[in-house]
Amino acid sequence: MRHNNEDVSSQASHAVGEELRALISGCGVFELNSRAQIKLTGTDRVRWLNGMVSNNIRDLAGGHGVYAFLLNPHGHILGDMYAYHLGEYVLFDVEQRQVPKLLELFEHYIIMDDVEVNDVSESIASTGLSGPKASEVLASTGFDVSGLQPLELREVTWQGAKLTLVRAEWTNYEVWSSAADRQKIWRALTQSGAQPVGDAALEVQRVLRGVPRYGVDIRERDLPQETGQERALNYSKGCYIGQEIVERIRSRGGVHRKFVGFAVEGILPAPGTKVQADGKDAGEITSAVALPADLGNHNAALGYIRREFGTDGKTVSVGGQQATIRELPFKGKNIV
Repeated sequence: MRHNNEDVSSQASHAVGEELRALISGCGVFELNSRAQIKLTGTDRVRWLNGMVSNNIRDLAGGHGVYAFLLNPHGHILGDMYAYHLGEYVLFDVEQRQVPKLLELFEHYIIMDDVEVNDVSESIASTGLSGPKASEVLASTGFDVSGLQPLELREVTWQGAKLTLVRAEWTNYEVWSSAADRQKIWRALTQSGAQPVGDAALEVQRVLRGVPRYGVDIRERDLPQETGQERALNYSKGCYIGQEIVERIRSRGGVHRKFVGFAVEGILPAPGTKVQADGKDAGEITSAVALPADLGNHNAALGYIRREFGTDGKTVSVGGQQATIRELPFKGKNIV
């Protein structure tokens, strides 16, 4: 049977809607193939890394992590990462696309320091779970996540396999395993009620939660405070690359742009679409997704706008179409 493009599009939208409902009200399971891991060893690793990134690595408790930026001397963002303190080494969890650049930057700054950097992604297969029933599904599968704090790791043995449970941020939980054990874990999680979800539904969830993605919403020209990710900054840790600019921005009262959400009517705007407010160019779109019908009759987008126009509920123009500024994460009767 042949389907026209409208039928195919409708079916795809329905599938995304079903998967998104699992993420919103149940438990979705997905492969995190876009993530990679970098391992730092050596006696100088903590001191050296604390002078490189924007958050406090020195005082991290074992098994805990932080979100951080790597900046250039002008304060612009060269990369973002989750850094976990694991005793004899520090482990970075990053976007796969960032690995070559980060490895090059790290090697450039390691001079006389006892620090070794290695890409260990091939030894870690990451499976994500998200939704209000994620803890319940994990417990039914035999994983104990009780007491696990945000950005905390717990090493466990499950059915003879050595795994790492991660209390992640917007993905809720991650299970790190060998590639050989992933299929067994996936099967057990789905049998316990987790619904497989794809990249399209995850992208809608990411946008609705207002989570910026490096290389998409965070670019080299952006400054840390513009992104709204204050959790990546520690103002009392001492010197690191770009720290002077970060502190200068704080002492002078902030930046001119802010990262916000947009509820956009009409055609889905492309990344780079200009935002106009009161007849003036005021910002740009960085990400946009079409919402399933039961979540609203508009598109959701992320992007930047000049601070004086960034009030929740303000009407602006996006590529000639009407849009409304939304604080992040998206909230309201039509958006969960």
